Amino acid sequence: MKNSSTDTTVAGRITRALADRIISGEFAPGTKLRQDHFAEEFGASHVPVREAFRRLEAQGLAVSEPRRGVRVASFDVSEIREVAEMRASLEVLALRHAAPHLTSAILDEAENINREGENAKDVRVWEDANKAFHRIILEPCNMPRLMATIDDLHAASARFLFAGFRMEWEAPTDQDHRAILRALHEHQFDVAAATLARHVKWIGTKPGKNNLKKPVS
Repeated sequence: MKNSSTDTTVAGRITRALADRIISGEFAPGTKLRQDHFAEEFGASHVPVREAFRRLEAQGLAVSEPRRGVRVASFDVSEIREVAEMRASLEVLALRHAAPHLTSAILDEAENINREGENAKDVRVWEDANKAFHRIILEPCNMPRLMATIDDLHAASARFLFAGFRMEWEAPTDQDHRAILRALHEHQFDVAAATLARHVKWIGTKPGKNNLKKPVS
């Protein structure tokens, strides 16, 4: 599967637009996704719309049900914990392969991205920076299938993030990101991996409004 952020096909463009609406809560769980409607909206045939629906299903954002068509997927605590466990394992795997290839320039850019997140004025800007931070330190693993899976899991995490922070927002100071970067600069790869795993697993610890003082990374 192509990285959805760089896929310039019609299906990729439709996928990004619909995923953004689902993640932000514009499309509520259970909302029916109609091929005719989106084919007309995007000026496309049904083929790329069907492909976009398939990609949304792969990301866990949509489900296809017999005689009911494609609908926006619901999510619950057990799913959130599963996503957290999977992300922790796969991101650590990616980081271990990426770490030897992380240059000072890459780490400096990661610091700049993290700073942008800490200065974010709303949750959407923060999440864009957060996703970019994780991607820039993991992508040098040169494992495109692994990165595509991580991207899908990050989309599921972002959906929970937006649900929790829809009403209120305060930009965080992300000490975990800073600790990961410090360990990578010092070539303490085991420390960086352990910090990343703990950081990502936070999403799976008894989620609820009171726990959302810290964003889901």
